[in-house]
Amino acid sequence: MLKADKRTLYVGGLDEQVNEGILRAAFIPFGEIVGVQIPVVQLDQKTRGFGFVEFELVEDAAAAIENMNGAELYGRVLKVNLARPNDPHAGQSRKGVWETHTDELNANSAADVAGEEDGKEAEGTGAG
Repeated sequence: MLKADKRTLYVGGLDEQVNEGILRAAFIPFGEIVGVQIPVVQLDQKTRGFGFVEFELVEDAAAAIENMNGAELYGRVLKVNLARPNDPHAGQSRKGVWETHTDELNANSAADVAGEEDGKEAEGTGAG
């Protein structure tokens, strides 16, 4: 459900009593909702304190942010903003360690090959 667009909202600060039905009810006044998701910890099935609400229209999502960011739900202050795509490598290099080392090896190999070719040319043109 989480898409990289301006219709999906991150809702943080949720009380553990809040379920998807309650979250939907809190956001439905702002427009048509496509989906609601509250991730849970697999081990104990407890919520992680945040969820996502996806609206049909960008304008509805913007209205929800404006009205619900800082609002209270079940005694907790909500943090509502645009959701970001799930990127486990955010802030990190996009290359694997093996790719980085391969690039370095290739660069060194290319330099070695170029040096050998220069050496062969020098041998063939030397005085003899």
